[in-house]
Amino acid sequence: MGDSMAEPKKAKDIDGCISQFPVDVQAILQKVRATIRHAAPEATETISYMMPAFKLHGILVYFAAWEKHIGLYPPISGDKTLEKAVAQYAGPKGNLQFPQDKPIPFDLIERIVKLRVKQDSVKAAAKRKKRK
Repeated sequence: MGDSMAEPKKAKDIDGCISQFPVDVQAILQKVRATIRHAAPEATETISYMMPAFKLHGILVYFAAWEKHIGLYPPISGDKTLEKAVAQYAGPKGNLQFPQDKPIPFDLIERIVKLRVKQDSVKAAAKRKKRK
């Protein structure tokens, strides 16, 4: 069996999504969730593409548990220092894969989310300016 996600039931919210995993994975996912919440307190939780996600004007990040890693999406760009820091976790298409058998870099996840909040705000401001 490859590095696939357990076949999820259609969850209505992040709690429902997280509850489908083993207790040890649930603990990691709850900490990822809390880290994102701390970095983006104004963001709202949603389910998109059957994955937990946080959004402001648009989707900031998605996260998901897979057989051997925790995935964080979308790929990171726009900050060379951060891009270098996440390079060791880059998976296919640049999405991040944090191995479950190693410590999850929650401080790095927080930095990623803060960058995404900044990028999301700039994009939203540019859209508002364009409409005027």
